Amino acid sequence: MLRFRVAVPEDWPAIWDILRPVARAGETYCWDTSLDEAAGRLEWLPGAAGTDPTLVVVVAVEADTGRVVGTAQLHANRGGNGAHVANASFLVAADAGGRGVGRALAGHVLEEAGAAGYTAMQFNAVVQTNERAVALWISLGFAIVGTVPGAFLHPSAGPTGLHIMHRFL
Repeated sequence: MLRFRVAVPEDWPAIWDILRPVARAGETYCWDTSLDEAAGRLEWLPGAAGTDPTLVVVVAVEADTGRVVGTAQLHANRGGNGAHVANASFLVAADAGGRGVGRALAGHVLEEAGAAGYTAMQFNAVVQTNERAVALWISLGFAIVGTVPGAFLHPSAGPTGLHIMHRFL
């Protein structure tokens, strides 16, 4: 069973343990594969200089162990007249993959986005070769509204598309 809560600074080591191998692999996010811990923290946690004031970071915690097994960011996709559309990013610990953590975390974030008054959620860059993520988002009602061909340089697949995905809340 999972609990969800807003991340606190003390969660950073666990978040970094999840984020670091994802960044190093270079397969699912448009991050520099040599991203260091300081840059990773600026990328993921609120309170950093220049961080979007709409940013909320949550963690998925195993209820029995207290271990952080996933994390997500929720924020406005754009400012001003685009601030009614949410955006989110998700990370799941490698050893927690395939256990429903991503689906549960996504469900929680979608509920939170609706409760915060967002009317839709848009993902700007879902890597086309990330078939598990694409399948998850489609199963949760997202549609691929466009694909930017060759916009992502996958380390083994080469140039691949970035999907733009959307769903109303």
